[in-house]
Amino acid sequence: MDCVHVVDSHTGGEPTRVVIQGGPQLGTGTISDKARRFAAKHDNFRSAIINEPRGADAWVGALLAEPSSSSATSQVIFFNNVGLLGMCVHGTIGVAATLAHLERVTGGRHILETPVGDVKVEIDGDRISVENVPSYLLGEAVEVETSKHGTVCGDIAWGGNWFFLTDGANVEITAANVDALTNFAWDIRCSLEKSGITATDGAVIDHVELFGPPTRSDADSKNFVLCPGKAYDRSPCGTGTSAKMACLAARNMLAPGQSWRQESIIGSVFEGSYSGNSNGSITPTITGSAYVTAESKLLFDQNDPFRTGIRFHQGGI
Repeated sequence: MDCVHVVDSHTGGEPTRVVIQGGPQLGTGTISDKARRFAAKHDNFRSAIINEPRGADAWVGALLAEPSSSSATSQVIFFNNVGLLGMCVHGTIGVAATLAHLERVTGGRHILETPVGDVKVEIDGDRISVENVPSYLLGEAVEVETSKHGTVCGDIAWGGNWFFLTDGANVEITAANVDALTNFAWDIRCSLEKSGITATDGAVIDHVELFGPPTRSDADSKNFVLCPGKAYDRSPCGTGTSAKMACLAARNMLAPGQSWRQESIIGSVFEGSYSGNSNGSITPTITGSAYVTAESKLLFDQNDPFRTGIRFHQGGI
């Protein structure tokens, strides 16, 4: 019987599962090379780790690999219930907390190599800050004709993943409205693809971020983020907060170094700020905390008919 050693954590309520031992061998090279091999040859492993019966739609996985640079701590590939992710800030915070839990790193500054670029991580006790990849507004006030909710206007921005950002269309951003928010965001996601609205080089805009006023007095905004596999982010979404700050910066509504506190659908908060770049992009820094919840071995019986996971795609099997 095969087994895989994992450490689970949550960042602002959003879970991360880090593969510590038993993952596939991806050879040498850049993290982008390894991510392509992982996607092409080891999708059953991805599904087995993240999907039911061992996981659930909300989980994000992280596979560690030896870095190509001597200055980096590790390479990391992030994945979810339907495929690979470019970057994942909540997952990066979870990876950092996991490595600290395993005593592989101590406090201070560390570099992680991801398929979309290197990110810097600062560990200061329970507070973990991620200097994310450069983020930017690609399309402002883009209109999409949805199937069920009429014309929706929003921004297209990069924060390590591609986002369509808009307001909540009069649906209050609360946990009680998760179904309505999911239906609205999924309608936008499907309508973007149907309309042929894409990001750079035809990339799919696979994250939808809805906004409303905060519930907490110490927050600037509250969001609902729908991820590619139709699961919503329990955390404020670090790449989504990066994309949001890029939109605000482009409109001169948030100054470099100014704090932006983003509340999630469940009330957790990420604190963000940014520095500007000469090309008009920003370099965001997102701060949060992660807590290790389990250290375990996942078992894989050759006779198990769901050994490689139950695959749910777009809300159905």
